Amino acid sequence: NKSTSIYRTMAPPKTLVDKIVYAIRQQPAASANGVSRTAILKYLASEFNVDKNKATTKKAFKDGVRKGILIQTGQSFRVQGDKLPEVAQEAKVTIEELKEGSGPAAEAGDTVTVKYEGKLDDGSVFDSASSFEFTLGAGEVIKGWDQGIAGMKVGGKRKLFVPSKLGYGKRGAAPEIPGN
Repeated sequence: NKSTSIYRTMAPPKTLVDKIVYAIRQQPAASANGVSRTAILKYLASEFNVDKNKATTKKAFKDGVRKGILIQTGQSFRVQGDKLPEVAQEAKVTIEELKEGSGPAAEAGDTVTVKYEGKLDDGSVFDSASSFEFTLGAGEVIKGWDQGIAGMKVGGKRKLFVPSKLGYGKRGAAPEIPGN
């Protein structure tokens, strides 16, 4: 086991602050703020048998921050001097406004009716309709539509470029829409 041999060659962390640093470095960060206190506590409990409810654990987090070893943002921590964690960018719809409509902007909960033509990157049409009705933001359509239709006004026209994650994803919608 690779991790066991690495652990044996390194001196095991002794202090509780050292164990917190070790725990942070062993886990992927969910955000640029670092690793959540909850995730760190779970790791400490499973790997070092540390009681996550003890006052000493709480004090160790405070000491780590006070001594400049840890950086705290909300309930997340990272190690001072470590490279900022790389967090994947959230997929977003690219919107090309072709014609702005008039009246109030569509928002979540509104019933909207759209005319559309769905095309793949190669230009082939996989679906179209002259009138399609749905409730915006209710999850009745692909996420890319919920994002890309929000803010449109009656009579408006947009071209939406929907990334796979916000469309049909890895599975696609056979046979017309391939995965990714």
